[in-house]
Amino acid sequence: MTHILYLAGGSGRRFGGNKLLHPLAGKPLYRHGLDTLAALTRTRTDCTLTVVSRYHAILAGARALGLRAVPSPDSEKGQSYTIRAGLDALILRPDDHVAFVVADQPYLTAATMARLLDAARPGVVCARVCYGGRPGNPTLFAAACVPALYALTGDQGGRALLDRPDCVHVPADDPREAWDVDTRAQLDRLRPT
Repeated sequence: MTHILYLAGGSGRRFGGNKLLHPLAGKPLYRHGLDTLAALTRTRTDCTLTVVSRYHAILAGARALGLRAVPSPDSEKGQSYTIRAGLDALILRPDDHVAFVVADQPYLTAATMARLLDAARPGVVCARVCYGGRPGNPTLFAAACVPALYALTGDQGGRALLDRPDCVHVPADDPREAWDVDTRAQLDRLRPT
């Protein structure tokens, strides 16, 4: 089983507020990726989806979609706190995997995410989506990596754990999938003209 953790707890310091609730093409930024994942996981029996956030509106939005929502009140201290809150909510078996998807990539496709889920095979320690050969998010880790993920601190993500020669690289369908939103100017560039 692969447990997808949708990380939606960041502070948006460079954005100047909660970017995940800002509208993009008629809905909050976080809903683009979440809607894609929710539709995908309804068609598969090999994965679960959990939303991790410190924002009531996002947790309520996830629950309204029938999804599991996990509060992460310490997310403002950094990404490692959001990761731990999500991991705390899981019951992992030794052959399970955990996928991390960030909530500020609105153009992630179901096809790319399905390929990442398909990479969760016995013997695969980690995998990540790549855009034109450049590594990025989402990422995937075997259950054996969970102690190292718990050891992350501050605003660290699992990037250091992915720098291994046996990391599986999963190609994205479209370079736009790599686009994420850190600033208001980036969000404005994503808006339809």
